[in-house]
Amino acid sequence: MTQYLLIALFTAIVTFVLSIAVWRIGLRYKLYPAIRDRDVHKAPTPRLGGIAMFLGVVAAFALSSQHPFFSVFWADPWPVLWLLFATLLIVLIGVADDLWDLDWMIKLGAQFIAAGIIAWFGQLQILSLPIGGLSIGSSWVSFGLSIFAIVVVMNAVNFIDGLDGLVAGVCLIANGVFFAYTYMLVRDTGNTTYFNLASFIAAVLVGACLGFLPLNWGPAKLFMGDSGALMLGLLMASAAIAITGQLDPAVLDPEQLGRSQLLGAFIPILLPIVVVLLPLLDFGLAVIRRLRAGKSPFSPDRKHLHHRMLDMGHSDREAVLIFYAWTAVVSIAVLLMYVGTQMSWPGDYLIGIVFGAVGVVACLVVTLIPTRRTSRRRPLEEPA
Repeated sequence: MTQYLLIALFTAIVTFVLSIAVWRIGLRYKLYPAIRDRDVHKAPTPRLGGIAMFLGVVAAFALSSQHPFFSVFWADPWPVLWLLFATLLIVLIGVADDLWDLDWMIKLGAQFIAAGIIAWFGQLQILSLPIGGLSIGSSWVSFGLSIFAIVVVMNAVNFIDGLDGLVAGVCLIANGVFFAYTYMLVRDTGNTTYFNLASFIAAVLVGACLGFLPLNWGPAKLFMGDSGALMLGLLMASAAIAITGQLDPAVLDPEQLGRSQLLGAFIPILLPIVVVLLPLLDFGLAVIRRLRAGKSPFSPDRKHLHHRMLDMGHSDREAVLIFYAWTAVVSIAVLLMYVGTQMSWPGDYLIGIVFGAVGVVACLVVTLIPTRRTSRRRPLEEPA
């Protein structure tokens, strides 16, 4: 555990220092686009923070390659190297989009290529689904499902990037919970070492978000842009595949991993989903909304969940904190359910269910409060 904490701290320091450098360079050379109709910020702001985050991640991987505690996933370095290469590709595409606003088809094509590199060359594929010991019989199905999952999570994370500190904070919480889950899952499945690629990625992303957040907290001096948001989504999806999608279904037998025949079999696949539940929900609603309007699912608008919260009357900071609360409540509730089954808590899932129910009610009350008074913001029309 100590080694993970140190690597997260190292990533945070490197990312913070590089974020300051990127911010100053962006201001000096005016590396920022014009403000768009759907943007919430009013002053031109550099959006190349993803570069600093990526370099922080690379520095962490480079350090781990020289550390004996992380030799377990460097024994065969090619999956890690291909993962970093795919991440570099998506960051370069994101930077180009942040500077020149690329066509959505170019960005989507690059996302599929990056996901294909991870699944094909890196061999990070969903080989099993821990639902009753289900294995995927076809290699092509596994390959396609893995690409689809990575692309969906990338876009889901990118879609909520609309308020100061929103993506960095949500991903900080999500990866913190996911790290705890992967660490305990590896321990509970009887591995001789607790060091694994999924836990390492989660710890590194916690550090990258923590180091970037001071410059991104409202009013933000620096945005992570598409390069940072897409990178976070790609690495989070890859970590979920590395830990859950590649476990032997036999070790996830509900009789051995959780005392309930019903929920115990679903928790190992449920938690990687709920940590990105809000981004996935926003992404799904956006795609449905735009397709019904006869538009591209990637056409921009001002109807995301965070925009709607602003129109309800929440301030920018209130909306961000509410997103944090929802992410923490849902993900921690499922994590407590998992812990309850392993620690033989009374009722197994009862504490997690109670925590989730109370938290959801509290989040609903806080979210809906502005509907009882006059909205402080007049909803903006969707740009033509």
